[in-house]
Amino acid sequence: MADYYTLLTNAGIAYETACKAAGTPIKLSQISVGDGGGTVYNPAATATALKREVWRGPLNALFQDEKNPSWLLAEVTIPPDVGGWYVREAGLWTDTGILYAIVKYPESFKPVLATSGSGKEFYIRSIFETSNAALVTLLIDDTVVKATRAWVMSYLAEELGKLDGKQSVRVAATANVVLNGAQQIDGVAAVAGNRVLLPNQTLAKDNGLWVVANGDWVRASDASTSAKVTPGLTVMVEEGAVNGDSLWHLTTNGPITLGTTALTFEMLAGRTGIQPGTYKSLTVDKYGRATGGSNPETLAGFGIKDTYTKAEIEAMIAEASALPVGAMVPFPLDKIPPGFLEIDGSVKSIAVYPDLAAFLGTAFNKGDEGAGNFRLPESRGEFLRGWDHGRGVDAGRAIGSWQADDNKAHSHTVTRMQAFANASGSNPAAVVVDNGNMAVTLNFGTGFNSSGGTEARPRNMAVMWCIKAWNAPINQENIDIAALATLAQQSTEVNQGTAKIATQTLTDAGNDDATIVTPKKLRWGFSANIFGGGALSYIVFPSWLGGLIVQWGTTAIINSGANLTQVFPIAFNVSPVVFLSYANAGNDAGVGQMFVAQARNWSPTNTVVRNLGPAVAQYNFLAIGR
Repeated sequence: MADYYTLLTNAGIAYETACKAAGTPIKLSQISVGDGGGTVYNPAATATALKREVWRGPLNALFQDEKNPSWLLAEVTIPPDVGGWYVREAGLWTDTGILYAIVKYPESFKPVLATSGSGKEFYIRSIFETSNAALVTLLIDDTVVKATRAWVMSYLAEELGKLDGKQSVRVAATANVVLNGAQQIDGVAAVAGNRVLLPNQTLAKDNGLWVVANGDWVRASDASTSAKVTPGLTVMVEEGAVNGDSLWHLTTNGPITLGTTALTFEMLAGRTGIQPGTYKSLTVDKYGRATGGSNPETLAGFGIKDTYTKAEIEAMIAEASALPVGAMVPFPLDKIPPGFLEIDGSVKSIAVYPDLAAFLGTAFNKGDEGAGNFRLPESRGEFLRGWDHGRGVDAGRAIGSWQADDNKAHSHTVTRMQAFANASGSNPAAVVVDNGNMAVTLNFGTGFNSSGGTEARPRNMAVMWCIKAWNAPINQENIDIAALATLAQQSTEVNQGTAKIATQTLTDAGNDDATIVTPKKLRWGFSANIFGGGALSYIVFPSWLGGLIVQWGTTAIINSGANLTQVFPIAFNVSPVVFLSYANAGNDAGVGQMFVAQARNWSPTNTVVRNLGPAVAQYNFLAIGR
């Protein structure tokens, strides 16, 4: 047996048996403590009272153990104003005064402030086992008992865990997760102790709030029982590439049996994949979140179907205008209105008059119009006649074809006429006469004295026939560019205008002030390496600065009287000028002498350096050229 324990007394067991038989609950109401008569002893089940009771009070709490339902835990807090004795024993009492259980308690002194100089609340917890814990109830007076801090915290945690709002989780998984060990979740390293939301498990019953462990995971304490996993449960997600800073809720309806019921979590607020910005058209989900956006520029993009497109409206305007392209209109003045051309048989550009060119095509072309042109019909001095178009009055005519003038055949009848002499001579009229009614043939020439002229015509008015050439609101041929005149001028420092891009030759010459130099041409030919590769450096100036090249560095060690071929970092275009200065002299350093070297036989790629000084030396070189 353990050193300290709780025993159900024989009287308590008998009481419990009677309660079971009668179907009534076991009612515990008080707990007492005693000093054991001054010594520690081992209580027996035959006890009906404590050896020496020193204090009795109401039980604070009586509840089942979470891990072992057959265990009951009884708690009491002894107030600070009583004491001055040792606690070695305790007893649990029924409401009828029966000692139900007796406790062997670790010897502990209960001070009291009045006599001991200090005081404290004394907390006692007794654990005992019963065959039917469900029958045991606690009779408690809420005005008397005190709750322990641990009990209050446990009670608060238990009650808070039943609320819909849960403590935030560090990360929410985007796919099925193995419930074991630390791992990467949504771009976050989830380690032991981290709270995690799992909304996408293969088995939906495993969805919920979990705590990461190095071994098997456990459900979070505030979502570990069915009572704590309620419909509408909400939780915030702190981190994650996809689900970070989002709010999730449980959409599964009750009743919920944790570990059995399939749980469905959905994002209530958070990232939906749409980038920040201003959108004309949005796609919104059932929670009012924008999940897509666009900026359409057409009616079709907005899904508007009960209107016309731009092209359709333009076509209707063209057709509904006073006159369509190709209509011919007579004007009584020598003045062509906007949108029209005189029908004069002239050649026009297809690019300038695309509408009319599309209408007429090549119907009036003669073959000499040239590429990209078309010809207008000719109306000057002509009467216009309606196309027969199958009527049979002017059969055989093609629309738009020309027809010469003509007089309808006819005859004149006379009763008698006298023949003239010289009928077929120089007389301008020839008459052949027979007896009685006779057929007469008359030939009228331009010199014949008559009321006729050079053509047959009705009375008329001269007009200028024009053709509708375009539907644009402006005259396509005569655009007013007065407003553009300023911008067409040469650009200067004070005037906005136009200017050409300078060639590299113009940039290098530097004597033109009417062209613009681009950054590339300013950079052309420039490069540099300043101590970027050992001790050799160079600067190549842009070509428009003359392409000057400056190179410098330190030679290798040269023995006295020896030559060294120093290769330049980059090649010059022509042989450069080379300068040398003393760098160091090995063991001769600090002597303070003037050491000299000689540069000779230089070329665009190298120079020869001769040491005229100490036993060994190095020299700085400076080469300038282009």
